[in-house]
Amino acid sequence: MSSNRKTNLMLATLVLAWGVGVAPAQAADDSWITAKIKIALMTTDGAGRNAVKSDVEQGKVTLTGTVDSQAVKDKAEATVRAVGGVTQVQNLIQVVKPSRQEATHAVDKDVEAAVHAALRTDKNLEAVHIKSVENGLVFLDGSTTGYAHTLLAIEKAYAVTGVRQVVSGIVTKEK
Repeated sequence: MSSNRKTNLMLATLVLAWGVGVAPAQAADDSWITAKIKIALMTTDGAGRNAVKSDVEQGKVTLTGTVDSQAVKDKAEATVRAVGGVTQVQNLIQVVKPSRQEATHAVDKDVEAAVHAALRTDKNLEAVHIKSVENGLVFLDGSTTGYAHTLLAIEKAYAVTGVRQVVSGIVTKEK
């Protein structure tokens, strides 16, 4: 095999490994996409670096975190959309002034504890858990046996003081 052909083969392999031009039907493994997103955010100036967190499920990305401007929020989303294998982006990043971020994190811990306690008051919600709390945004995950229980979990979270929004990633087993 010629040196030129070997070089072209290696380049093609690298391009595929990084997911450039990957069709949605060929979406890369979620853990691989997560790693690429972290690298992209860490190496792109003004994209939030460690302040932005991502959750990837079948190529669909949910962004959370707290940043200090709308420009950083927008840049993080654009950066993630450019990552190979990403098929959809839900941007739930909160914009909070730097002077309020420390106070927000302290309050979020209390909110998380209160939501956890509220969920544990009902046996039907044992498989529901809190994925994250960011600036009053509660991300619920897990599963329930029916839509009524999913609704109940969301209502219990909203009833907690300090909760501004609830996002559900709860899987309902009811058809």
